[in-house]
Amino acid sequence: MRFQLRHTTRYEYSNSASLSHNEARILPRNLPWQHCTNAQVEISPAPLRMRERTDFFGNKVVYFSIEALHDELQVSVTSDIDTRPRPTQDFFSMIPWEQAVSDTTADVRFSNRECLDARLYLLDSPFVHQQDSLLHYGLVSFQPGRNMLDAVLDLNQRIFSEFAYDPDSTTIATPLSEVLASRSGVCQDFAHLAIGCLRSLGLAARYVSGYMETLPPPGQEKLVGADATHAWVSVFIPGWGWLEIDPTNGCTPDERYIILGWGRDFADVTPLKGVMTGGGEHKLTVAVDVIALKDEPALKATGFRRH
Repeated sequence: MRFQLRHTTRYEYSNSASLSHNEARILPRNLPWQHCTNAQVEISPAPLRMRERTDFFGNKVVYFSIEALHDELQVSVTSDIDTRPRPTQDFFSMIPWEQAVSDTTADVRFSNRECLDARLYLLDSPFVHQQDSLLHYGLVSFQPGRNMLDAVLDLNQRIFSEFAYDPDSTTIATPLSEVLASRSGVCQDFAHLAIGCLRSLGLAARYVSGYMETLPPPGQEKLVGADATHAWVSVFIPGWGWLEIDPTNGCTPDERYIILGWGRDFADVTPLKGVMTGGGEHKLTVAVDVIALKDEPALKATGFRRH
């Protein structure tokens, strides 16, 4: 599939800001099944300094600084994306989940590079802490001896069916214990919840940030900027790689999902963050368009939930 991506973030300040240093993670990754071309970043007001680097997790980061008085900041990115189906998962479906735990955490003398790298995603992170409540919730799906694929997909479906999508129920600061108790949240919460369950079981899991294209309900026009960022999860399978799941929609991501970046949790892939002098209060506006090219099929908005 081929897409054109447009993502604009705008901050409006109540008072003028005189200095700001920022990092933007808004350029999609290049992967075996995803290729990004013609990427352009536009920043207003024009930054004094701007450079691109790759962070610890392999994500593209654009650093920029503004040293002139400004009442608003706008960061826009456009890019063309070509995607293909993810690698098949069939051949590892009979691996017991306990084997995945033991292989990932085996003595370093007997571990390969992939398992060693995956261990980073076993650890607690700013938004995800291992706890007994998450372990007990995960164990319902991870019965003794159950194969890895079935257990992961069952957890994915349970979160989808047992939790309500409610943008007003949580904030970025809502702890996972409250999400688990209220059975509600948004895709960021559901991704963190799945990661917390998997890590509490001893499995490596990472947070994936990106997009998926949606269509309006039948008979209605698609609004400009009506798409949104999305979040899902990858779990590590020793000897195979990373399996993606989307607990918000109860499915496994395919070529209609565009990966922006990944990390331990949301804190590692925040699209835009920084520090500034002045500014006062601010108003944030985000507009996203994921446009399928050549009349490619897309996900219907009535059947999928977004962040």
